Parts: sequence; C-alpha cells; structure tokens
Amino acid sequence: VVMVIMLFSHVFLKEKRTEDQKAPGNVIVEMHWPSDIAADVDLWVQAPNELPVGFWNQGGQTFNLLRDDLGTEGDVTNENFEITYSRGIPAGEYIVNVHMYGPAPPGQVVPVKVTVSVRKQFDEAHQILSTDLELRHRGQEETAFRFRLTDIGDLVEGSVSTLRRPLITGQGFTGN
Repeated sequence: VVMVIMLFSHVFLKEKRTEDQKAPGNVIVEMHWPSDIAADVDLWVQAPNELPVGFWNQGGQTFNLLRDDLGTEGDVTNENFEITYSRGIPAGEYIVNVHMYGPAPPGQVVPVKVTVSVRKQFDEAHQILSTDLELRHRGQEETAFRFRLTDIGDLVEGSVSTLRRPLITGQGFTGN
C-alpha cells in the first residue's frame, strides 16, 4: 500500500509538470501607455527565425498577441496595454518594437513603457528588461529591445541593445 501511494505521488507530480510546460507565458512582453491618451499604439514581437507578431499577424509558432488595444476606442477597461505570450523559449534573438498606428493626439507625446519577463519551467515570471519610449507621430516605429535568450530562458550577457530593426515599416506597412 505504501509503495502504491508513493507511486501515485510521482505520477501526479509528473502530469502537473507536463501541463506546466505546455502553459503559455514563458516569455511575456507587455506595453502600457497612459489611459487618458486616445492613441492606437501597437506592440510587435519577433521570436528567433519567425515572422513578427502584432495586430495583423496575431499568432505565430512561438508568440501570440493576446490583446490589441485601440486606445480608448471600444475599450471596456480603463487601461491602455498590449501583451504577448510565448509557448516555449527558443534560443536566439528576440526583437520588441512599438509602433504608433494612428496619429498622436495634437501636440501630445505618447509615453510607452515596455517590459519583458521570463517564466522558466515551474517558476514565477521574472522581469528581465524594462524601458520607456516616447512616440510623437503616426507611423513611428521604435525598437524597444533586441536581446538573446538561451533555450532555458537566461538572458545572454551583453546581448541587449536598441539597435533599430524595423518589423513593420521595413515591410512596406506604415500605418498611413
């Protein structure tokens, strides 16, 4: 009887870990801007060797855009934010861009905060990167981060940069 009880605990623990590995949210990228600014700002994220994920391509092999916020238009919340989750952590370079889709309110700068968190297997998510950007005009695309992760979610030392890499405007889309 004792052996059966010990065996059950190992079987159920293994099932739980397998489900945790399938859960989304290994790499989490969030973008926030003030709720009183009616601007349509878009988050674009590119996983290693994949197409960028954003409002017109909301899902890829690794990332999914979970929320496409249009500012205050059609919004039932009082918060402006977009968020992407990954399934797994492929090793390689990640690129995170923000794009001013619609026009900025006249005479107003749109401050944007971008954070990246990693949840390794069985752990809580830990923020690894954060930055603040300012958007001023329609079609403006800024690279918030370029960084490399190992296949277990460790940030590669010396890999973080803001070297511009267009994901949207470089492909002929300007939001105009």
